[in-house]
Amino acid sequence: MSTPSVNTSAEIPTGFGEAAFEAFLATRDEPAWVTESRRKAFQRYRELLETELDPEEWRRVDLRALRPDRFQLSATADSTQAEQESGTQTETLLTGQADFAGHVTHTDGQLISSELSEELAAKGVIFGDLATVIREHSELIQPHFMTKAVDSQRDRFTAWHAAFWTGGTVLYVPRNVVVDAPLHSLITLQSEKAADFSHTLVILEEGASATLLEETASASADLLGLHVGAVELILAKEARLRYVQLQNWNHKVWHIAHQAGRVENNGFLQWTVGGIGAKLAHIHQDVVLDGRGAEAEVNGVTFSTDKQIHSFYTQQGHNAPETRSDLLYKQVLRDQARAIWRGMIRVEPEGQQTNGYQRNDSLMLSPTCRADAIPGLEIEADDVRCTHGATAGRVDEEQIFYCMSRGMSEYEAMHMIVEGFFQTVFDRIPVEAVRETLNQAIIKKLGFGR
Repeated sequence: MSTPSVNTSAEIPTGFGEAAFEAFLATRDEPAWVTESRRKAFQRYRELLETELDPEEWRRVDLRALRPDRFQLSATADSTQAEQESGTQTETLLTGQADFAGHVTHTDGQLISSELSEELAAKGVIFGDLATVIREHSELIQPHFMTKAVDSQRDRFTAWHAAFWTGGTVLYVPRNVVVDAPLHSLITLQSEKAADFSHTLVILEEGASATLLEETASASADLLGLHVGAVELILAKEARLRYVQLQNWNHKVWHIAHQAGRVENNGFLQWTVGGIGAKLAHIHQDVVLDGRGAEAEVNGVTFSTDKQIHSFYTQQGHNAPETRSDLLYKQVLRDQARAIWRGMIRVEPEGQQTNGYQRNDSLMLSPTCRADAIPGLEIEADDVRCTHGATAGRVDEEQIFYCMSRGMSEYEAMHMIVEGFFQTVFDRIPVEAVRETLNQAIIKKLGFGR
């Protein structure tokens, strides 16, 4: 893979070579440990460019059309000042859907705004821009940043991200603090050929609880863009987190991300993914249960149209006894779209009395779309209950005919069938704003009058 170019107001040399990297570091105001971690990641990135990607994960994802040299990092905050001065704001799926206790907004990798209720701030909750929080709370972030969840050494994309991350959101909730109202993080691309390397880090101490709704969006349907991101969700004992990510880039954005959650004793993670946009989206998603009684519920909803490709590589790791994981992905495809899902449940020898489940269902709305679903199990314990399954099928023409014979249009019939297909996932999502948002996105995606 060729290296991308970068163009900043500091006149960083083009490309992501040595000179460009050193110039990039010169623009950063960061603790020494961050600079050192970037240097290590950059060297690893250079090495991995000469190494083949893991064929088990990437063989079905065609990256030949991806040309990183077409994209560039934002020039600094200058690229976002125009938005602030004009008062424009990108329309998003969650706009006006709920009352949030805090907001963080990034555009082209640069912070636009950050706010948190005074009540939560008084309790020690931290919610804001990653670069700012690292400077102000370095000792808090260092033990967690790319040390427990996402591995910067895994492949060229994690190393690339670790070397050049710019913006991102941090949520820290102290011990036994409960955040009742949801928090909102927005990541947008607003410049042509902009590259976003945002990083989301959530740290919940023992007994803490929170809900974070995060979404991505493009300011225009015509903007070419690239997102190479990472998400880390770290839950201590008896912590509870609901994390929702709604990916709604336009159809010209490449979206590649490594995401991981770690859950300790009796913790609970509910992770919901909505994949609507992007030209090609590939998500490497790990859920690791490290403590006795830890639980994770993973929900996925994707709707692919035109020539979109949505790819997920999911792993459920059981490293302790009496853990439970439950993954359910529902995918709808139309036109020449493609959906790829490779799932794995892995139980270590210590994971006795594990209960693991994964299921992927695909609904095909046209004869030219394609779905690849490959579930898998790796069990090294002898007292477990682990099951998996996958289905794929076309819409029943008789169902459409029946609905139309009762006075519905073909569009209304199709929407009812698609909504019913997704309903089992919607029923698992307790946040009403998310359920309604996904439903409205489906209606828009179906295209009235098609």
